[in-house]
Amino acid sequence: MITFLRGKLVSAVPTQVIIEVNGIGYEVLIPLSSFDKLPTAGQEVMILTHLAIREDAHVLYGFMTTAEREMFRLLINNVSGIGPKTALNILSGMNVTALRGAVAGGDVKSLSQISGVGKKTAERIVVELKDKIGAAGAWEAMSAQRGLSEADQKINDAVLALMALGFKQLEAHDSVRAAQSTLGPQATVEELVRASLKKGA
Repeated sequence: MITFLRGKLVSAVPTQVIIEVNGIGYEVLIPLSSFDKLPTAGQEVMILTHLAIREDAHVLYGFMTTAEREMFRLLINNVSGIGPKTALNILSGMNVTALRGAVAGGDVKSLSQISGVGKKTAERIVVELKDKIGAAGAWEAMSAQRGLSEADQKINDAVLALMALGFKQLEAHDSVRAAQSTLGPQATVEELVRASLKKGA
């Protein structure tokens, strides 16, 4: 499995990039959300990848963030009728945070407005992914809508990390607040999470 490519960005259009790695040019299909984060052509880039093997082709899909690749894999592995091409369309039509919020909130209307996604597919996305995205997705989407200060963003990121590790939302929030009052406002997300895990151990 090819998990990432690091090399020179030769060219980029909104749907694909060509990356040269040790003299070999790799064509990688990307969503719009990743295109916005690319450096200019000629610079070094590292892109996370997912290799899809079909009878007639080996296709590389690329993402600039772990969250994008995780959402792509959730879509193609859990929602019937969604293949890599549709999953890329979905990520091009809605960023990961908004997508998680739409799933957590059962917002079929917003999902069905994405190119290539009808009402039935949108309903399947909500049903199949709701449990997998869960409370952490709803919390993240809600926080993004509020627009957080840098300090609050650190707390939010630490809470999300703890929720991903199995903490309940309230428990995670209380643990992070307690950790921050002990460590001070300069504590990093990683330090807050570690302190919370030690306290909860």
